Amino acid sequence: MSPVIYSCLKTSPGWTYLHPLFITLDHKSLTGQRGLSHPGVLPQMPRGYLLPSLSWCEGLGGGVTVLWTFPFTGDSCCNPQSMGYIKKIVENKIPGIYVLSLKIGSNLIQDMENSFFMNVNDQVTEVCSQLAKDPHLKGGYNAMGFSQGGQFLRAVAQRCPSPPMLNLISVGGQHQGVYGFPRCPGESSHICDWIRKTLDLGCNDGGWLHLRTEYWHNPLKEEDYRKNSIFLADINQERGINETYKKNLMALKKFVMVKFLNDTMVDPPISEWFGFYKSGQAKETIPLKETSLYTEDRLGLQEMDKAGKLVFLGVKGDHLHFSEEWFYTTILPFLQ
Repeated sequence: MSPVIYSCLKTSPGWTYLHPLFITLDHKSLTGQRGLSHPGVLPQMPRGYLLPSLSWCEGLGGGVTVLWTFPFTGDSCCNPQSMGYIKKIVENKIPGIYVLSLKIGSNLIQDMENSFFMNVNDQVTEVCSQLAKDPHLKGGYNAMGFSQGGQFLRAVAQRCPSPPMLNLISVGGQHQGVYGFPRCPGESSHICDWIRKTLDLGCNDGGWLHLRTEYWHNPLKEEDYRKNSIFLADINQERGINETYKKNLMALKKFVMVKFLNDTMVDPPISEWFGFYKSGQAKETIPLKETSLYTEDRLGLQEMDKAGKLVFLGVKGDHLHFSEEWFYTTILPFLQ
């Protein structure tokens, strides 16, 4: 049994201000099943536990599991009512697992503040440092990221090969970024299109802080995206080929991508399978295999696909809506 690392949802301060993103861990989700739900706005939330924007969670196997949580507003790395729930359901199925929460900062307050203001590249560097110091991870670990945590952990895999990441599971991660407002896809109406264009202006003048530099991707302004992005464009090899990134990602045994088939939070949802809008417009989407990232094999995804290392999973439900049963039967096998 290999180590398991979890990485969870993270939003930007601007995103939270305009449209708060929340995860609830409840005995009954919005779909009527026990598990995770993501209602999106506070008044619609069922009774449960509030996890405002968890970005990272890590764990390991082989008898030892490390759980690293990186919380956002109102939560911390070590809240037993949030990622402690994920810890519990994993422990129920994998007896003997040891779980440790890691935080960015010397205390819970700093941990919370860093989730607001710390550049994601600095977060990744800090994570890599902590992983390298953990003797339990020497043999490798599995990693799982929820929402934005998916691409953040992919950065860890690409930039930090030691200790080695064995399997990466991205649950709703936006690997090609987002270009739209939650529950208001730009192609659905003129109003939603106007909203995302307005948000793009905020990104370009720095008003959205980390969102611009982390995962905002305007297909109408690809050159601006490549120039201004300090995270996504880098890990997606948009400005040049970093052979180390490619080599490290290709070292994964499996790269599992989970897409929520009724996702209204991520625009476009196909980004969860590494697809995106066709360049130059924002209505038609193309799958991974039709992107230049794949055809030019800048990241090694084409070679990984041919080797059977890419796994595309779809689950019915909105963003981060899934049942415990689905988690047990579909995800846990990759963590053991």
